[in-house]
Amino acid sequence: MTNTVPKTALQMRTLVKDSGELELSLAEVAVPEPGPDEVLIRVEATPINPSDLGLLVGGADISTAKASGTKDRPVITANVPPPALRAMAARLNQSMPIGNEGAGTVVKTGSSPAAQALLGKVVAGLGGEMYSQYRLLHVAQVLPLPDGTSPVAGASCFVNPLTALSFVETMKMQGRTGIVHTAAASNLGQMLVKICQKDNVPLVNIVRKKEQADILKAIGAKHIVDSTSPSFMEELITALAETKTTLGFDAIGGGPLAGQLLVAMEAAAVRNMKEFSRYGSGQETQVYIYGRLDMSQTLVPPGVGFAWNLGGYLLTPFLQKVGPEVRNRMRQRVVDELHTTFASHYTAEISMTEALNLDTLKAYNAKATGEKYLINPNK
Repeated sequence: MTNTVPKTALQMRTLVKDSGELELSLAEVAVPEPGPDEVLIRVEATPINPSDLGLLVGGADISTAKASGTKDRPVITANVPPPALRAMAARLNQSMPIGNEGAGTVVKTGSSPAAQALLGKVVAGLGGEMYSQYRLLHVAQVLPLPDGTSPVAGASCFVNPLTALSFVETMKMQGRTGIVHTAAASNLGQMLVKICQKDNVPLVNIVRKKEQADILKAIGAKHIVDSTSPSFMEELITALAETKTTLGFDAIGGGPLAGQLLVAMEAAAVRNMKEFSRYGSGQETQVYIYGRLDMSQTLVPPGVGFAWNLGGYLLTPFLQKVGPEVRNRMRQRVVDELHTTFASHYTAEISMTEALNLDTLKAYNAKATGEKYLINPNK
């Protein structure tokens, strides 16, 4: 198997120049040799997650994107507005690899027994740089998949599944009893619905289209609220009061929605008050922003009470905080429920050159609900 490994391979790169231009391209890089506890993976499936897009396109204005290069080595350039350029000062003029997670076959290993035991196995990996034909990872960064599991089935083992599981773990750690989640018909949102059903956790799902509500109804979601409904706030308050939910996770980020969650939580708590207080319910509420589908300002209006909290949320700090016992339990659950709770569905499987097709880029950068693209770097 080791004889099939080339000396060099292709890797997708993103570069933001200080001149205000984004450049996406393919680079030929050396295929590294594994150290004692490392494995070399032939990457065969890696998803395009919103977190990947944050690095891939940065703050570029994709409406200005232009294609150049050749059929085998396409290049895309786009303008980066000055405010976004300032925010990315630390990465200017650095050609950076992309891709948080993926799966493939171990084709070469280091000398340790733990590494050699993975030779020929299909594994999932988390460690960045997965939009590459080959990726070197430490054995601690890979997850062996059950025999017969395809790389496609294991490609999204980490980011969405562990994020969804971490929401429930956070709820339990904070002593809360329910969750409200936005962009709820996403791949991650559907996983969260299934987790909460299995764990008997009340979940309020917020969508913005009837089609999205239908997706969630089909998998058994109970509380579904459409943010475009004229009676949205009343329906949301009723659902939050019924479930006694005081914890929210928001994938939208910008605009009024995070603030509306806080207002509705306070209104739901006020409904259960036995005595009036000019300071509101006193119930502590928390909304975490974990995505930025909307890049505008986050708006928090009056009416949130005096015990509200709004903050950012990232998976990696959570995993570092909870320790190895919780991390291992979460990872094992993903493996056990890989084809049920944590199954991902993809709009299309594309090559790295196809990922740098202008129309395809605009399609996956739209981050539309129910549309998720998968790259096969060796296609």
